Amino acid sequence: MKIEGKKILHTDVLIIGGGTAGCYAAMTIREQSDYSIIIAEKANIRRSGCLAAGVNALNAYITKGHVPQDYVDYATKDADGIVRPDLLLTMSEGLNRVTAKMEQLGLVILKDENGEYVARGNRNIKINGENFKPLLADAVSKLDDVTVINQLNITDYLVNNNKIEGAVGFSIADGTAYEIRAKKVLIATGGAAGLYRPNNPGFSRHKMWYPPFNTGAGYAMGMEAGAEMTTFEMRFIALRCKDTIAPTGTIAQGVGAKQINAHGEVYETKYGLTTSQRVYGTVEENVQGRGPCYLRTEGISAEQDESLLKAYLNMAPGQTLKWVESGKNPSEQNVEIEGTEPYIVGGHTASGYWVDTERETTIHGLYAAGDVAGGCPQKYVTGALVEGEIAAHSIVQKLNEEQVADTAASDEEAVLENKIAEYDAFLTKQDPAFTVEELEEAMQKVMDQYAGGIGTHYQFNEKQLAMAEEKIKKLQILAKGLAAADMHELMFIYELKERLTVCLTVIAHLRARKETRWHSFAENLDYPEKSDAWLCYVNSKKNGDQITMIRRDLVKGGETYEHRD
Repeated sequence: MKIEGKKILHTDVLIIGGGTAGCYAAMTIREQSDYSIIIAEKANIRRSGCLAAGVNALNAYITKGHVPQDYVDYATKDADGIVRPDLLLTMSEGLNRVTAKMEQLGLVILKDENGEYVARGNRNIKINGENFKPLLADAVSKLDDVTVINQLNITDYLVNNNKIEGAVGFSIADGTAYEIRAKKVLIATGGAAGLYRPNNPGFSRHKMWYPPFNTGAGYAMGMEAGAEMTTFEMRFIALRCKDTIAPTGTIAQGVGAKQINAHGEVYETKYGLTTSQRVYGTVEENVQGRGPCYLRTEGISAEQDESLLKAYLNMAPGQTLKWVESGKNPSEQNVEIEGTEPYIVGGHTASGYWVDTERETTIHGLYAAGDVAGGCPQKYVTGALVEGEIAAHSIVQKLNEEQVADTAASDEEAVLENKIAEYDAFLTKQDPAFTVEELEEAMQKVMDQYAGGIGTHYQFNEKQLAMAEEKIKKLQILAKGLAAADMHELMFIYELKERLTVCLTVIAHLRARKETRWHSFAENLDYPEKSDAWLCYVNSKKNGDQITMIRRDLVKGGETYEHRD
């Protein structure tokens, strides 16, 4: 099989990723201008991204009696100071605005008898969010001059003199190669799952916290193009219900359940209450022989039972089914908990592109929003919407100010032909020595054993990281010999290549930060203590096969960071 055809398209704005941030950015751009937009979506925009299955709460909202700075303070504390306060503040200031807009689009937000939103804790409100993504997709479908191309897998940016000119990729549906030329590009793909061996390997490996289809494509394309990246050492490990990998926050916040060990002792306060400390405490209790660990739900009311059963049907029905199959409600049995494998996700931690306050990356004209944008943890769904809006504002303003020359047609043709030859090399190869699945499992084993996965209680040392780097580089060489029988298999090859690229950056960052600032997220056995010397950002920039590490001073509260070159 070979690439079936080719298309060269031109647009004002290319949005890569039709998820939360991408959809909202398209809506904002069209509200403020008549610029043309193409959205390149790897799956189908109606049910893609982190919102695919819905969500039952908005975890980032400024509730009554609070102000945006309160949210900045919370996220800063949770990340132990390694955040961009300028990004957090600009994000927090828009949370309630985008929530109101989503309610206008039809999102059901629960209200009390006084018409006030029903809060779940200090920063969350309850919603009926099963149809959140279809609402966004429907709003985008009604926009003029917005073309959504589903099942289009973007593989590479087009960058000239550190300026974005578009991107190339292939259609999984019909085998067409695409070159999309754009004056501005917004990368709004997801973070990276599947780097490490998951909780449930083999047939059930898709039962994970983060969408398994998010492979770090946006990160990898930026790395290969020389964009500066930040804080990949702040991995995210979710504390989840065992086996189902369902959220624990709904139980902890919804019914006030405490974390307890096998002896019934509350241990969460012993280790700390930040996100990473909750995971770390659970790991330590198990290591010290006081596991299994649970969320204590025994004794909750019948009304709370029903509330939990319904809540999980909204977003993680496997947990409700587990209760039903056991014949016991939550009030009759505690919920066993465990940590997931590590993920790289800028919506929960600070990993991602190094951006300015307008969410422009260090590649001119390339913007990042949502999970791929770094420096702004705890953004969740509403924060991703806000970042899409912020990037859209800047894109419109810059396009109004700039004159962007078109690329010569002959140059465009040559670029696409070279990329087609690369795709065809995989599609025409015969009798490969390995399959994608075999190399993917090898990658996950390496990361699990040598780069702080579940199997090592998330711990690592420099010697192990050096071995991880060596082995991942060998897998990159083996990946060049893979073969694809169709476009779907070709997509799998590029997803593996993306993950391997991200793995090397994660390893480089874990080695660079010589302290343990976040237990479990980055548990460095050679440097087990926290150090004020590392109150800084650890950034990186890839040039060919070399990753250069960069230390940047913290941006203080009230200050802003803007690119100066």
